[in-house]
Amino acid sequence: MRKQIQSMSMILTIAAAALPMTAGAQNNGADSEHAVFVMTNAADHNAVIAYERAAGGTLHEAHSYLTDGRGSGGNNDPLESQGSLTLSQDHSLLFAVNAGSGEISVFRVDGSSLSLSDRVSSSGSEPNAIAQHGDLVYVLNTGGSSNVVGFRLEGDHLSQIDHSLAFLSTNTAGAASIAISPDGQFVAVTERLTNSIDVFKVLADGTLAPIVTNPSVGPGAFSVSFTPGGDAIVSETGGANGSAVSSYAVLPDGMLSPISSSVPTLGAANCWNAVTPDGRFVYVSNAGSSTISGFSIGANGSLSALPSTIVGANPTGATNLDITVSADGKFLYTMNSHNGSIGIFAIQKDGTLKNAGAAGGIIPNSGFNGIAAN
Repeated sequence: MRKQIQSMSMILTIAAAALPMTAGAQNNGADSEHAVFVMTNAADHNAVIAYERAAGGTLHEAHSYLTDGRGSGGNNDPLESQGSLTLSQDHSLLFAVNAGSGEISVFRVDGSSLSLSDRVSSSGSEPNAIAQHGDLVYVLNTGGSSNVVGFRLEGDHLSQIDHSLAFLSTNTAGAASIAISPDGQFVAVTERLTNSIDVFKVLADGTLAPIVTNPSVGPGAFSVSFTPGGDAIVSETGGANGSAVSSYAVLPDGMLSPISSSVPTLGAANCWNAVTPDGRFVYVSNAGSSTISGFSIGANGSLSALPSTIVGANPTGATNLDITVSADGKFLYTMNSHNGSIGIFAIQKDGTLKNAGAAGGIIPNSGFNGIAAN
């Protein structure tokens, strides 16, 4: 993929000029507690663009905050990951990876306002995803000797945990996603190129037990998320039967037991997923068809497609990459790389989505990766 480096001045100019892009946005009223964040991943100066959220879910008044690190640059999905921009559980901190400079940046969050509080080495090459649980933070380094590294969160600063580095199954794993189980007992990582899901048990000192590598039940394993009940949900880009999503129970030894195997999304290139805070639904992003599929999550972790499966659509060719659900569970947002927008959808009680338009401010095909919402 040819690198396309964007100047920071252009990014700041476009971001600062971003205005409400949805009809009625100015009349919905500001909601100062909620915001949406996307990361430029610019190779010269990485930055986070923050949007204020209006009461109706629409976005406006974008502001840019430098990470003081460098991204990887590129054009469409250069990080090939989920979780490059991650909010802490209490939404008070935002973690961003700097793939170009091999660092993690930490921001304090106040609504849509950010202030940089820390920047540390990821102790690896090309970090592309990060996960947090309590005072435990793990970063995924996909370059060089592919690995994960642990940190302790002390206020709004990170300190690396001694002997916390753990290697993946191979140096060419194509690591794409990392998640920590809701009980803090397991770290899960997806390997795109080996079609595997790694599970590490978290020890009392924050280090990890030896890797347990599980084969994905379907082809194209890309991203992993946990439900509030502790089941793992994995997006699959798909093979002959198209894109799919699977769920697994995590056994005490780190083995995964399939619950729902390769449920079709009826879309193309499903790589990302987001679980609602109440654990009732999971949505997946079909980048190849610019659509969103929805599934209900049973008490046992089983997945059932919502009516019609496809519950939301962006404009043709929008190429929605990563997706996120707001902390209050009211809205879903998609980062649309190709047309330079953020898709906005209101989540209905039955799990269906109502299209609420889009916000601008992203430079099309400029390497943006990562989205989070508080």
